[in-house]
Amino acid sequence: MTDQTASALGTDEATVIPRARSSGMEKLLRIAIPVSMLVLAVLAWHIIIVVNEIPRYILPTPVDVAKSLYTDWPTLFPALLVTLRITFTALFLAVVGGVTIAIILVQSRWIELALTPYVVILQVTPIIAIAPLLLIYTSASTTLLICAFLVAFFPILSNMVTGLKSVDHNLLNLFELYGTSRWETLINLKLPASMPYFLTGLRIGGGLALIAAVVAEFTAGTAGAGSGLAFRLLESGFRLNIPRLFACLVLLSATGVAMFGLTSFISWFILHRWHESALKREN
Repeated sequence: MTDQTASALGTDEATVIPRARSSGMEKLLRIAIPVSMLVLAVLAWHIIIVVNEIPRYILPTPVDVAKSLYTDWPTLFPALLVTLRITFTALFLAVVGGVTIAIILVQSRWIELALTPYVVILQVTPIIAIAPLLLIYTSASTTLLICAFLVAFFPILSNMVTGLKSVDHNLLNLFELYGTSRWETLINLKLPASMPYFLTGLRIGGGLALIAAVVAEFTAGTAGAGSGLAFRLLESGFRLNIPRLFACLVLLSATGVAMFGLTSFISWFILHRWHESALKREN
């Protein structure tokens, strides 16, 4: 090895090591900064209540909320499971229905013209107006599921349709030149190209499914042992059990954050090897 080669390798090594350290520090800061802000917010919340001597039946401290989560867990956990079951079932049905109908819509311009008005009507109709009507014909649990499905369905449908229509026309011409069938073009070109759009709709639909499940339960007025977190939240408010009310809000917020994290991880896992939106810039 010549001195010039050794000098070049030494220079590269001296460049790579600081970059690796910088990357590790950046990852650490991405975790440390949000956690620090959360801790500071909770600490400020506690200090404001203690200094101003605000009664716990008006605004509880974080300690009161934590105690309520622990003592009321046997009541809150079954309600959380009910809400999660409705949310994930609605999201699964929205994914299946949204992808299927999107594929049907883009196959023919006439089919799209025929079905789009009905899709728009369902999209713009508030679920608060739909829920009382559905209660006449279906059970309360089915009503909650339908409402959550409708809200999560449209972001997935609209993003999937946009993705299927956004395929490079040159690639479509190439597939037609080689005599590829419509089914093969869909599987090998359109669906992979639409994946970033679909995953964006999935992230949006996941959060909306949870919101719709809670709002629909407010509207439907479900109660009893099989009710979800929305009923427990209302019940706590009526009984002025404010620590439990905040505990319900914490569980709902944590569920929403977990769903966003899960859908974001799915998106990264699928796209991080090939799509620009998930690739890190090299320069």
